[in-house]
Amino acid sequence: MRNLHSHIPRATHLLAGVDPRVKLLTSLALLLMVVSHRGIAFPMVAALIGGGLCLSIGVRPRLLLLRFAEPLLLAVMVLLLKGFFSGSEPLWGGSFAGVNVTLYRDGLMEGVRIASRIAGAVAVVAAVGFATPFTELLAALAWLRVPRGLVEVTIFAWRYLFVLADDAQVIHAAQRNRLGYVGFRRGLRSFGTLAGALVIKAFDSSQAMTTAMVQRGYDGTLPLMQHRPFRVAEVLPAAGVVLFMGVLWRI
Repeated sequence: MRNLHSHIPRATHLLAGVDPRVKLLTSLALLLMVVSHRGIAFPMVAALIGGGLCLSIGVRPRLLLLRFAEPLLLAVMVLLLKGFFSGSEPLWGGSFAGVNVTLYRDGLMEGVRIASRIAGAVAVVAAVGFATPFTELLAALAWLRVPRGLVEVTIFAWRYLFVLADDAQVIHAAQRNRLGYVGFRRGLRSFGTLAGALVIKAFDSSQAMTTAMVQRGYDGTLPLMQHRPFRVAEVLPAAGVVLFMGVLWRI
């Protein structure tokens, strides 16, 4: 549960009060620059800036490393595949377990370029995610004409994610107190019971929520989707950031 709530930014941070639509549009522009850049320097600059923003918001380094672990593993795999299985300029050769292995210079450089784009894109997304509460980010997506049904279902799923997480903790603690996870077989059986109980709880909660919302006159409109006008004090700095990064992208 601590990880679920750890995205909430500090109230005193500069990015915390910025309109989520401005942050979303800025991040989309930066993502387009990072993905379309053919070099290494610009994506790495974006990665450093995004990581620095996450740390300035108050994100713990351990949590930041956990968020970056999966995409970085993907980047390493791309780097290895490109280095050993594509290219024409041998950089290193040898034998491993009776198999000839060759590392190619041009393939390795192409892998480094792809890995740098992955790192830069993930850093931009992480900075926006940590600086924007999830509900505000969904409201910004609704403003961008993302299907309303998808946004509403995601909001309700996010709300009940915490409820189900609490129920899972209670059931798991009860099972552990009764030695439900002693041994692999017993642990697997207990985990299946836990998963089944959560599925039943999810269906029961969805039916109860639907009935409650209909009885309260829900007409498909959420106050979350109502936005205030853009402020020049937020739009101009965002445009300046995009312009500055665009100059770096051109260089």
